Amino acid sequence: MRLATGAIIPLPTEQLLPVGAEPFVLTQASRIFATDAVASVSTYLANILRTPTGFPLPIITPLEAGPIEEGTDGGHDIVLHLDLDDVAGVGAEGYTLETSFSGVRITAATPAGLFYGVQSLRQLFPAEVEQRSVRSVAWETVATSIVDRPRFRYRGAMLDVARHFFNADVVCGFLDDLALFKINTLHLHLTDDQGWRIAIESRPELTAVGGATEVDGGAGGFYTREDFARIVEHAAARFVTIVPEIDIPGHTNAALSAIPDLNPGGLAAPPYTGTEVGFSTLDTISDATWAFLEDVVREVAEQTPGPWLHFGGDESHATNADDYREFVSRASRLVASHGKVPIAWHEAGISTDLAPGTIGQYWSYRVPQTDTAERTLSFVEQGGSLILSPADVAYLDMAYDESSPIGLSWADGSTSVQESYEWEPTEILPGQASSAVIGIEGPLWTETVRSRADIDYLVFPRLLALAEIAWSAPPSESSLRTWTDFSRRLDAFGPRFQALGITPGSPNSVDEAVRAE
Repeated sequence: MRLATGAIIPLPTEQLLPVGAEPFVLTQASRIFATDAVASVSTYLANILRTPTGFPLPIITPLEAGPIEEGTDGGHDIVLHLDLDDVAGVGAEGYTLETSFSGVRITAATPAGLFYGVQSLRQLFPAEVEQRSVRSVAWETVATSIVDRPRFRYRGAMLDVARHFFNADVVCGFLDDLALFKINTLHLHLTDDQGWRIAIESRPELTAVGGATEVDGGAGGFYTREDFARIVEHAAARFVTIVPEIDIPGHTNAALSAIPDLNPGGLAAPPYTGTEVGFSTLDTISDATWAFLEDVVREVAEQTPGPWLHFGGDESHATNADDYREFVSRASRLVASHGKVPIAWHEAGISTDLAPGTIGQYWSYRVPQTDTAERTLSFVEQGGSLILSPADVAYLDMAYDESSPIGLSWADGSTSVQESYEWEPTEILPGQASSAVIGIEGPLWTETVRSRADIDYLVFPRLLALAEIAWSAPPSESSLRTWTDFSRRLDAFGPRFQALGITPGSPNSVDEAVRAE
């Protein structure tokens, strides 16, 4: 059966599949046409296709500026066309994609748009395109015409590397998989009670002491400046922005164990390898604390070219309430002073003196308590905006059901793939203007996650549901944005997961009745 959507995830804005049209066929003679301005995208596409096909796929760079025309070898070429005038009106990250017997043409106003068009083209090829060795298959795509653009500009995943540490190789591999689903931000939770994971040259003890532990007493680890630069560069090549998080004033035991001066009384806290929260706090009014924070924020900002820096602020139960309110205000302004837009978890909205433009990240339930909603909306009232991560539908560390071997259950028990799919971001907070939401994020906390296989199990396929919410038009605007249609596309995605080397969780996420149709 040919799926009406071409089995692309996230669902494109518009897609036509002409009945009876002949497919595009990639051959030994195929070429990629692109200008130097999009060299990173054309090289990425060539690398994706060369390995499984064995085809040379030379990149042809026209000598003259202007529109690129297909070759004359019978329609087997791929053209990446950068249209700076955005004639199609798809915006900064949108694209158009045409595949037919005559060839492939992707058009976008920016390299990012072309990159997202490449991800859709990639999904139109057989699943074997994801293999890292030559395969003998018919390298065809259906004939189709797509006009596509994202709903939200922030489409995020989060990886907690503090509770269990994952090295740069794992993070870069994770970034490779995120790119396929048009995710454009990776939030790295770099510090917590159990570990400090980013090198601060002016405070080497943070990683020497604070980086040497993790949950269950493992060896821990941290990113050197070179490691972190590699992650940032790898992300940028996939049009993903790294959002670093330094969680303060709570969730700070690793720092408190490394630097005695951060503790009242000047005695270092013992290292912590458990999973409880809310017991630690910086001395929020100490000059030593603010000298420490100046060093940390300055160096993290220097290492991160993206616009955002997350300063946490969640679950600071051990911090005096008045001190907390003053602390998050001052911390937001410290972040802003180093040229970054501050992001904080929604608790920080208790302060009415945050730096202008501070973004609030909501992490409570789909139906918030009144005080939680008020704190979150306070960010908007102060000129900021919102990222939504409601825990009972968007937290990727939740168990799928009672049979899940890993995962947590505190957020209303468990979270199925269907629950991750069937929620609407603009309906979470009462009175919230839809324009205040810049996007959504799926966080993966790692109390129970110890390996890349564990990451894959909990993240996939639920991240695909969140990616579709973030990219695709809402159900009110698209008749195909339904659980039934998504389930069919997700079911068809199974061989691609296998080719990618991903073993997803919840293999029975697609209802049997849907499968049987």
